[in-house]
Amino acid sequence: MRYQIHHQTTYIYNQPVFLKPHIVRLRPRSDGWQQLEHFSLTVQPEPTGTAQILDLDGNSLIQTWFNSPTEQLALTVEATVETFINNPFHYLLDPWALKLPFDYPSSLLTQLKPYLQPHNITLHPEVIQLAQDILHQSESHPQTFLATLNERIYKQCQYLVRHTGEPWQPGITWNTKQGSCRDTAVLFMEVCRSIGLAARFVSGYQEGDRDMEQWDLHAWVEVYLPGGGWRGYDPTHGLAIADQHIALAASAIPPLAAPVTGHVTPVQPLIGTNQVPQAKMDVHLTIKAI
Repeated sequence: MRYQIHHQTTYIYNQPVFLKPHIVRLRPRSDGWQQLEHFSLTVQPEPTGTAQILDLDGNSLIQTWFNSPTEQLALTVEATVETFINNPFHYLLDPWALKLPFDYPSSLLTQLKPYLQPHNITLHPEVIQLAQDILHQSESHPQTFLATLNERIYKQCQYLVRHTGEPWQPGITWNTKQGSCRDTAVLFMEVCRSIGLAARFVSGYQEGDRDMEQWDLHAWVEVYLPGGGWRGYDPTHGLAIADQHIALAASAIPPLAAPVTGHVTPVQPLIGTNQVPQAKMDVHLTIKAI
């Protein structure tokens, strides 16, 4: 599939601010799953400088910095991406990885440690119970476990639109049976980690209904399967990731896959205005198959 993406995000501030350096994670990945054919990023106000950064997970970041006050920040992306994988199950697991939990070789375990640690200090009891229930139901088969977990979250959790804010604690998402895509992604990720399945958080785009007029950024999970590598699951839609998803960034730590991060400081001292800088975010996104 080939997709044309137009994505504009505008932050409108309640007062003049100085923009601290910002990190932009809006360049689609380019690998064996998808190929980036064209990408442009326009930033207003125009940055004093930009730098191309490759982070620890291999994500392509754009660092921007500024020297003039402003009352808004606008980022516009134009991209063309081709996706290739229409069968997400076309792989063979390593012979030692046919049953859960995995007994990782020491060298692989060392590499995967960041993706095995709980997102929070400890795992929620609700997360552990959910994992054990599905582990028993799937008879410890890795792919059956992941498919069952994906379906369970999709069918039992109501989707909520939350454009801003950190992901909810996974126990809250499961107890309330609702959440945004990033909330259910963190829930899925934590269930996997609780039984020793390495998992990471992914931000990106999803084609959705072709008759839609407005899209939102999306989030899902990639699980590391020995022999199959990183394989994606989207609990919001109950899908295994194939050629209708376009990944931007992935990380063991969800905030490190956020599309845009950065801080601002007020032009006028806070003691004089008694007004903390706040931003209203306006997003326009279209994804068209071409």
